Amino acid sequence: MNVSLNRYLEQFANDERVVLLRQKLLQRTRYICVCLEDIYQSQNASAVLRTCEAFGIQDIHIIEDKNKYQINPMVVKGSVKWLNLYKYSSPQPTREAVKHLKNRGYRIVATSPYGNNAALEDFDITKGKTAVFFGTEYSGISDTVRNNADEFITIPMYGFVESFNISVSAAIILHQMIMKLRKSEILWQLNEDEQNELMLQWLRTTIRNADRIIERYETLHKHTENKR
Repeated sequence: MNVSLNRYLEQFANDERVVLLRQKLLQRTRYICVCLEDIYQSQNASAVLRTCEAFGIQDIHIIEDKNKYQINPMVVKGSVKWLNLYKYSSPQPTREAVKHLKNRGYRIVATSPYGNNAALEDFDITKGKTAVFFGTEYSGISDTVRNNADEFITIPMYGFVESFNISVSAAIILHQMIMKLRKSEILWQLNEDEQNELMLQWLRTTIRNADRIIERYETLHKHTENKR
């Protein structure tokens, strides 16, 4: 139904916007996703969202433990409306997120400047779908992530500071991973069903009174089905 509904909705959108949406759909990926654990500074959270959108990463998983995730509109610049956000706020939100992602075939890759971690440039993107975990600004990843991670990566540093700001780390790491992914032979794009579903989501965001238009379409569709 999404395909026919999308075609119906496209009549109410600018032709140039429809072309742009279709082009961006082809650049989206779920092969890499991002998980943000207990981020408490809204400007950092929003900067990471903007980076993910710019690189075509569709899914962001947000763990709310001690801190509620907040978005800074001045930083995010509307990018959040193009993304899928999944929040975890159960009594053990990190454990829930890790389990959810592993069940969907993701390997858990933790970012940390400490320990004997693999350097970012040596990371093998071809080994499977990747969920990149970024920890809180103050203490980094939690013990839960550390104990359940499949791999650890670090950004080589040559100065006196011990770590980058989380938004800077995310930009550096995701840029490297996305470039490797696009140069690989991996089928990293969304499948047809995912593209149709996301197109519907984006059209809802783009078209004024979209829900009312969809309601009218569904009424017409039901009426047509009843006549057959």
